[in-house]
Amino acid sequence: MRDTASLEKILVLDFGAQYAHLICRRIRELGVYAELVPFDISLKEIFERKAKGLIFSGGPKSVYARGSPLPQRLVYDAGLPILGICYGLQAIVHQLGGRVKHATRQEFGKASLSLKSDAPLFRSLGSEEVCWMSHGDAAESLPDGFESIASTENSPYAAISSGRTIAVQFHPEVTHTENGMKMLSNFVFDICNCEKNWSTEDMIGDAMLELEKKIGPKDRVICALSGGIDSATTAELLQRVIGKRLYCVFVDHGLLRKGERERIELAFRPKLGKNLIVVDASRIFLKKLEGVRDPEKKRKIVGKEFIATFAKVSRKLGNIKWLAQGTLYTDIIESAAGQSKHESRIKSHHNVAGLPKKLGFRLVEPLKDLYKDEVRKVATALGLPKELVNTHPFPGPGLAVRVIGAVTKEKLEICRAASAIVEEELELSGLYDGVWQAYAAVGDDQATGVLGDERRVGHIAIVRIVESTEAMTADWSRVPYALLEMISSRITNEVPGVTWVTYAISSKPPSTIEPQ
Repeated sequence: MRDTASLEKILVLDFGAQYAHLICRRIRELGVYAELVPFDISLKEIFERKAKGLIFSGGPKSVYARGSPLPQRLVYDAGLPILGICYGLQAIVHQLGGRVKHATRQEFGKASLSLKSDAPLFRSLGSEEVCWMSHGDAAESLPDGFESIASTENSPYAAISSGRTIAVQFHPEVTHTENGMKMLSNFVFDICNCEKNWSTEDMIGDAMLELEKKIGPKDRVICALSGGIDSATTAELLQRVIGKRLYCVFVDHGLLRKGERERIELAFRPKLGKNLIVVDASRIFLKKLEGVRDPEKKRKIVGKEFIATFAKVSRKLGNIKWLAQGTLYTDIIESAAGQSKHESRIKSHHNVAGLPKKLGFRLVEPLKDLYKDEVRKVATALGLPKELVNTHPFPGPGLAVRVIGAVTKEKLEICRAASAIVEEELELSGLYDGVWQAYAAVGDDQATGVLGDERRVGHIAIVRIVESTEAMTADWSRVPYALLEMISSRITNEVPGVTWVTYAISSKPPSTIEPQ
């Protein structure tokens, strides 16, 4: 196992962007180690970390606002290649003598990018590219020595450069920028002269090394097992390190998918035996959620009750101090619990910001620096079953965040039954493994229908099917109309209380994958 401190790497300076860690993820996907670091990292530490290049992330602030995050000026004198992204471009322009102002015509979404030169960043690309814009500020004038190398209809300075300092107003790290990975590859390999030094085996080695360092030779661990790929991979790693000192706890909170509890027992009991503990706490969870409409409150209630349940199990087993979770970096950054104090909270994940302040446990989260697609690679390398690796993600708060508004028995049953139909039809059509996530949500809105020549007023089931690779960005899936027709027909015929079925066609951004 190599020490990552000794690896040459790309450092991503974090200015609070929701996608800051996604940039790291993309660089690692290219086979080069990358780390997310504070925006004000010192020049000394940059060299100590063996940086081959720097990337300035985006961010929610304005560079001209008081207290906005800016890198140390000495960074520009390091002689290292720099790539600024969105806010990163604006920081470069602002600090080096150009001017940034609030854009009169803001850009959010896909834009046509016209390349003005054969700049190294755009090597092997066409003269027109599709990029993803998301900015309210823009450069009005450039610092001395910089030139524009790409533009869009609204952004004359969509990409700029001066030697090995390059910046783009768009986001090459998101999949909506069609050749974004090629641009990042050009920066990493052609401009920074990096060599490949990162793989799935390194991810596994890092995770197991962390577990060995953290957990004492006699310590026992409770692992929060949901049945999804994240917690299953966490459990597999722990079992390889501590063996029988691992206890996996599955909590039935009454908010599960159809048949979930039975699937968990069938999948994990043969391997874990008595060390798989199933707790039915559905009555308590549903009672605590009664009448609660706010999604943030739902998540925090679920997080608190999960911990209370694990504490009860711990007392029965003899006061275990470690709690293992399958927390991913998407959970952390959407909960604004990452490195940057300038991050904006999207939602409080039950296993991050939804946790109570006093846990009673020490946390161990070996996957916290990985994205879902990386976890799937790790799980495959560990030999976990294909059906588990390919299972669609399911939120920890379960159906509580797919039931919009107050959680009621009727809406829970609609959500559970309709979601099962969506998944069943995707399986039958052979499309299940080709999409990222699929389910049905339900709210309080009702619509008129006609059933058996009679007027009925019922709920609207919202079908959501998305495609993604890492869950930081996603697009709605263009599934065949015939499949949507079959899903709609089955839901209105088989799920009591539903009169209408709609299909959600919002991408992320601007929406999120889950409704709450």
